[in-house]
Amino acid sequence: MQTAPVFDILRHRIGTDGPGVTTLVCLHGCPLKCRFCINPESRDSKRLACFVSCEELFEKVKKDNLYFLSTGGGVCFGGGEPAIHSSFIKEFKNEYAKKWNISIETSLNVASFHIEELIHVVDSWVVDIKETNPSIYSSYCGNSNENVWRNLSILAENVSNRVTIKVPLIPYYNNESDIIKSFKLLNKLGFKNINVINYCVNGN
Repeated sequence: MQTAPVFDILRHRIGTDGPGVTTLVCLHGCPLKCRFCINPESRDSKRLACFVSCEELFEKVKKDNLYFLSTGGGVCFGGGEPAIHSSFIKEFKNEYAKKWNISIETSLNVASFHIEELIHVVDSWVVDIKETNPSIYSSYCGNSNENVWRNLSILAENVSNRVTIKVPLIPYYNNESDIIKSFKLLNKLGFKNINVINYCVNGN
């Protein structure tokens, strides 16, 4: 039985994590060290995360089953980087949440076998691309974006119509010219649903 570290569960979310009413399940752990991370507790080793089984998670979120079914919503896995817990998400979907929409908010900076495991599990993908320029990405995230490009190719070949990509304008790191370049590269891969977002840097 799979378990995963959950550090927060947020209910009754609308229009932010996929279709319908969703419950956001925040999973601990992330390979990145983004300068303006909105959930630094997701990679804080001192932050207590409760390890739960798929059955235990189902018992926590099933109270909103009627909302999910009537609106086409379900559970969104965020973090942190939820894709590193791909086996857990797969078991949860196949054993407990077949009638719910399962979405994921991911940076795609994980080994490709995680994404391949989730291809036929996740219904809606929200990808925070950070930046396509490898130098800017490395400077901001503290990591290479080689995994990201490999995984974007996998999504493009299999589920491009189910992917929403966020291209952030990050103060002090990129600019509108960089955003335009990212759009062109992502369009060339076959992605159409691309949104520019502004990062909030208050308190950083």
